[in-house]
Amino acid sequence: MSLVESIRVAFGSLASNKLRAVLTMLGIIIGVGAVITLLALGGAIQTLVTRELQGLGSNLIFLFPGTNNPEQNRRVPPKLTNEDVAALADPLNVPAAAAVAAQLTRSALIVYGGTSYDGRVAGVTANYAQVRSAAVAEGLFFDESAVEARSRVAVLGAAVRDALFPDEDPIGRRIHITDIAFEGIGGMERKGGNFGPSEDNQVYVPISTAQIRLFPRPAGAAPSRVDVSVVYIQAVDERSIDAAIDQITETLRRRNNLTYQDNNFTLVTQEDLVASFGTITGALTAFLGAIAAISLVVGGIGIMNIMLVSVTERTREIGLRKAVGARRRDIRTQFLVEALVLSLTGGLLGIALGFGLSAIGTRLLRGFPPEAEARVQPEGGPLPTATRLALGLGLALT
Repeated sequence: MSLVESIRVAFGSLASNKLRAVLTMLGIIIGVGAVITLLALGGAIQTLVTRELQGLGSNLIFLFPGTNNPEQNRRVPPKLTNEDVAALADPLNVPAAAAVAAQLTRSALIVYGGTSYDGRVAGVTANYAQVRSAAVAEGLFFDESAVEARSRVAVLGAAVRDALFPDEDPIGRRIHITDIAFEGIGGMERKGGNFGPSEDNQVYVPISTAQIRLFPRPAGAAPSRVDVSVVYIQAVDERSIDAAIDQITETLRRRNNLTYQDNNFTLVTQEDLVASFGTITGALTAFLGAIAAISLVVGGIGIMNIMLVSVTERTREIGLRKAVGARRRDIRTQFLVEALVLSLTGGLLGIALGFGLSAIGTRLLRGFPPEAEARVQPEGGPLPTATRLALGLGLALT
């Protein structure tokens, strides 16, 4: 019997048992579709993470007071003062830094008329918007003179503006933060959370105003060791980041009189954040993909069982074929072709299912940019991997 004849007979046999063939392929369809969907969505999430972290600014280094180790914080108390920020902004200390911006953030109730909003107040330096690539949608951002004068001016995040001024222009309006009146001078473009608290929920005020007027230290309290929540250092260029980190570390250790002690501050770069999130999402994607691949094994076992049942049911047919001259190889080829058809058809339908679910998933997840939409790559992606597994399992287990 020729190969073409074996294929014709195999298709005829499957056509005579349509329901059984469809149910047999179901495991392969679900398995291939799940593998493609999960791996494609994992890649899309990694793209989104990278885009969001790049949106924080360019060539940024984040400086936080203290460390993640409570014992180390006890031995060497955190310290990050206004004087430290000024020292880091001095080009003699950190020549690799193009700009330095500081931020002090606290939760606060923001009130306009009879409407209140439970958000956050970010006291920032005048160059914050430039360093963080934050765009002003309307009005303007305050300048250095407002910081020096401790002016009571505020720039509203998008969510705050929508809540307090749904039908009004916030510019020139008077809002109250912790019972202190501020004049709205601008509104920020919608930016989102960047994998943290949403910046749209913030009201930006001069950092001096936040430190002295909004959140003053109690009278008689010891001098503050932590005046800011975070400092953003923008390196001159990407190649200068490592040099800037060394210069920042040297400057702060000298100012904090740290000789042999561990650092009482933490430095994080955008590359560190991308690598950390990439490791997490990569491991999660691999784990979910492995779980989905189990269904491929189940589908392959299903094909094996059905083929064994088919052989048992068709014992008389096999005997008749042998009686009219069919060789053992011809009969084996016929059943292998049937298994191949089931595996290949199930794999192709699974690919279509994976394409559809991947496209739907990336569009349903809020915030996915067009460039992050899941794509099944023809080379080296989840599509050939899943299809080869389907074919291999279907034939090997048969």
